[in-house]
Amino acid sequence: MVIAGHLVSGVRRIRHIAMEQSERIQQLISRKRSGPKITVLTAYDYPVAVILDNAGVDIVLVGDSLANVALGLDSTTQVGMEVMLHHAKAVSRGVKRALVVGDMPFEGYQLDVSNAVLNAKRFINEAGCQAVKLEWFDRCLEAVQGIHEAGIPVMGHVGLTPQTAEQHGGFKVQGKDEGTAMKIIDAAMALEQAGCFAIVLECVPTLLAQEITGALDIPTIGIGAGPHCDGQVLVTQDMLGLYERKHPKFVKLYADMKAEMYSAIQRYIEEVKHGEFPGPEQTFH
Repeated sequence: MVIAGHLVSGVRRIRHIAMEQSERIQQLISRKRSGPKITVLTAYDYPVAVILDNAGVDIVLVGDSLANVALGLDSTTQVGMEVMLHHAKAVSRGVKRALVVGDMPFEGYQLDVSNAVLNAKRFINEAGCQAVKLEWFDRCLEAVQGIHEAGIPVMGHVGLTPQTAEQHGGFKVQGKDEGTAMKIIDAAMALEQAGCFAIVLECVPTLLAQEITGALDIPTIGIGAGPHCDGQVLVTQDMLGLYERKHPKFVKLYADMKAEMYSAIQRYIEEVKHGEFPGPEQTFH
């Protein structure tokens, strides 16, 4: 009887969480028509997640960009499920209000599409995310449909897809000719039909993004896709100047936190060397 009671309690909890997720998703979808536009930023750890949530960001994305930004790897394909779940757990602990979306890594669904649903469930059940994101690939619709049917909200991603960028000419703007533009449009519409609640448009011409945004009933989230999308996403470290790389054209530097940190650390070094720190205020008597 005790076990049965726990099972019933667990099922009720899952249903309650699912209802909350559904309401939150519907609120975001409604903003396509009523506004304001949707804001998305990345987080890979607890402190940044708390800041983003308290600042009012709508969606916190645990992006597989952590491979490059946080771990110093060369490609997003080099980060796997266990690492993504580790970081997603930390982010989920820090977020109380925003929607947390876990970025499915390459090995989580593209190596073997039959594992997509199981791995998506791990982002929800183990890491505390409320949704997952998948990049377009040949069998993407199969993966999205399975995850959607399992009751997990899915965000799609078309245009420049970093996990398979080398197959499409590298990291450059996609959809600049009629043929590739039509493929992106078709992919976006197919993802909506498969059950996605939003779609990321990365590095596509602004007119193409505008056409896709107008054709879909779900929100588009742009990154390098111009101002006509229903929302925008950036890598937090990029917009704060914390990542050592040449910034893409679509990045706006909102603060130079690297310079601020550098200055603070140098002051600390000097004060320690000259015996100024710790002072009386930092000393126990």
